[in-house]
Amino acid sequence: LLGSCASQPKKPGPQDKKQPLQMYHWHGDGAKGPGSIVIYLDQQKAYFYRGKQEAGWTYVATGKPSHPTPSGSFSIKEKTEDKISNLYGMLLDANGDVIDSDFNLMKDTLPEGAQFKPARMPYYLRLTHDGVGMHAGNIPRPGSTASHGCIRLPRAMAVKFFNNVAVGTPVTIVAQGPKPRK
Repeated sequence: LLGSCASQPKKPGPQDKKQPLQMYHWHGDGAKGPGSIVIYLDQQKAYFYRGKQEAGWTYVATGKPSHPTPSGSFSIKEKTEDKISNLYGMLLDANGDVIDSDFNLMKDTLPEGAQFKPARMPYYLRLTHDGVGMHAGNIPRPGSTASHGCIRLPRAMAVKFFNNVAVGTPVTIVAQGPKPRK
C-alpha cells in the first residue's frame, strides 16, 4: 500500500459548525427610565436605552450611498403600525408579475396597464418630515446599507422598539460609532 502526503480530511465535529450571526438581542423587558435610540451608520447597528442602561441592540440596514440616511439628533414624530410607502414599491404588469422591484413613483412614469404596489413599512417610526423613519424590513447583508434612507430593523426588534417608544422619544444617528475595545 502506498501512503499519501496529503492529510486525511478531518471529520467535522460540533466545534466546527459555523455559528449563525446574532442579529439582535433584547434584555429590556421591565427596564425603567426614558427610552432613547442611538444608531451608528458605520456599524449598521441600533441601540435602545432605558435611562443610561442599554436595553437591546440590533443590526439595521440604512440608506445606500445614493439615498443616504441623515445623521443628527431627531425625535419620533409619528408611530404607525402598518404604514405603506407613497414613493417606493413594485411595478406589476397586468398579470401581477413584477416588472421592477425598486420602482419610484416620483422619478418613473407608471406605464399603461401596469400597477404600483407600495412597499410595506410595518412598525413605522417617523424621524423626518420628508419620510425617513425606522421600520421592519429586510436586512440582506448585515453590516451593509440597503435602503432608500430609512432604517430597517428585523421584525422582532421593530416590534420591541415600536412598543417601547412614544412620539417625542429621542433618536440620535451618528456617522461613526465608538471604536471597539481591545
